[in-house]
Amino acid sequence: MGKFKKAIKNVRIIILIVFVVLALIAIHPNPWAKGLAIRTVAKDSSASIAGIESPTAGIKPMSRERILNINNIPVNSLKEYYDFVNKLDINRTFTLKTTKSLYRLEVLPEYKITYLNETETQTIVEQVFNETTNETINVTKTIEVPKFEKEIIGVADIGLGLYKAPTTNIKQGLDLSGGSRVVLRPEEEVSEEDFSFVIETIKQRLNTYGLSDIIVKPTSDLAGNDFIIVEIAGATKEEIRDLVANQGKFEAQIANQTVFIGGRDITYVCRSPDCSGIDPNVGCNPIQGQEEQWACRFRFSIALTPDAAQKQADVTETLEIVLDEQGNDYLSEKLLLLLDDEIVDELSIGSELKGNPQTDISISGSGAGPSQQAAMADALEQMKKLQTILVTGSLPVKLEIVKTDTISPILGEEFIKNAILVGIVAILAVAIVVFIRYRKLVVSIPMVINMVSEAIIILGAASLIGWNLDLAAIAGIIIAIGTGVDHQIVITDETLMSEKSKYTGWKDKLKKAFFIIIAAYLTTVVAMLPLYRTGAGLLKGFAVTTIIGVTIGVLITRPAFASIIEIFTQE
Repeated sequence: MGKFKKAIKNVRIIILIVFVVLALIAIHPNPWAKGLAIRTVAKDSSASIAGIESPTAGIKPMSRERILNINNIPVNSLKEYYDFVNKLDINRTFTLKTTKSLYRLEVLPEYKITYLNETETQTIVEQVFNETTNETINVTKTIEVPKFEKEIIGVADIGLGLYKAPTTNIKQGLDLSGGSRVVLRPEEEVSEEDFSFVIETIKQRLNTYGLSDIIVKPTSDLAGNDFIIVEIAGATKEEIRDLVANQGKFEAQIANQTVFIGGRDITYVCRSPDCSGIDPNVGCNPIQGQEEQWACRFRFSIALTPDAAQKQADVTETLEIVLDEQGNDYLSEKLLLLLDDEIVDELSIGSELKGNPQTDISISGSGAGPSQQAAMADALEQMKKLQTILVTGSLPVKLEIVKTDTISPILGEEFIKNAILVGIVAILAVAIVVFIRYRKLVVSIPMVINMVSEAIIILGAASLIGWNLDLAAIAGIIIAIGTGVDHQIVITDETLMSEKSKYTGWKDKLKKAFFIIIAAYLTTVVAMLPLYRTGAGLLKGFAVTTIIGVTIGVLITRPAFASIIEIFTQE
């Protein structure tokens, strides 16, 4: 009992206990967490209208808003949630209780939009920079948009992206949570400013496109090559590959002259059903000469800056007016739409635009598929991508796809279960081997406690700094704890060495042990530094976690273990 009192008063052991407690607070474990965590909230959906907001970037997992029950019925799985929402009727209301509030949602109808061969006037507000006053002012203007009819075809999605409620603040990387990873590399050398602009544009594109839980981070290798890693939870690589890899340089040309460029010369892009969608004048039609192939044409309205409109007027001023086969008068040159230097569409220019600085124009394109429904879906998808690029502008450099991965969340769940099981078995195996070697519980039990404490402190540090736990990071934790076992054996051997050793005092024995430990620690850190930049940054998690782990061991857990051995093995 006297040794135990001495141990709990030891400064090194007190420091270890304090760090374990702080780590547990940072991890915030709650294995009994109920409900479903909110990942995303779709704009203008029932959930959004009711006041539910998408989680902010960088929010701790345990701080995310969770759905607890619907109409006072507990919801703890995605199956239970979808079993309820799939039975909803239009205009029905229901209550949804979360960890933050109680919401009342109304089920909205899903519409089929049919465009008419008519237009109507719509008022929009455009922000214009006044060079005289150096201020941005709002200018109200009117544009002509296609008229449409709405037909209710079913129940609209509630608009919630959900996942199983987290039980700790440990952020799971893509390897464990599921999703897609794309590694990109600029095709040419770019300045630091342009590289930062590329990263910000990619983030803006993905946010504009409606994707969430995004990680976009720069990295480099030992050769000095720059890379960009894009990770998106719950998304497929097909959804993001074109958005992030393509330069997205959109140009409109007339007679080989560029009249406007996406992003820079565009002040407004219509993305609502009233002025974007399948072109009613063309619609969807079978492709001649190709069996079971359909093509659908889309169109949407945009507004140009006055300078771009004037440039278009200057180019068309000298063009001739010609008649087509139906007797309609057009200009002699077409408006070519180019995306990444490839022509995506050619539009005839009405004669009324000759020399006319028109700011409101319509953009169109097409999609194809094996059925009318598939072709329509492809056309709307292509329209959405083009609208996103027009909103965000082009990248200053083309990007090359170096690597793409798609990970299933089911595999991640299985890996976590197996990793925990293997970890427990490994700790027990180490304890048994150590007991067989030393035949003393005062050695094997503190060693097991030390290993568990080290793992908790490492995970606490990861939770505190928001580091994602992926396969590489888990490997780093295993290396750090394995190194710790080796160091503890060195401490034990040096303190329990035979009387023949010239190091007879406790201080001398521990000095020799820690000299070996510090040398091994520095060797490990030096070995990890190159891995920090190896493999386009994919091994960064392994290097960072290993360095953090061995540092925690050398500064906190190893000294505490040495004190425990010193106290409990003395006669």
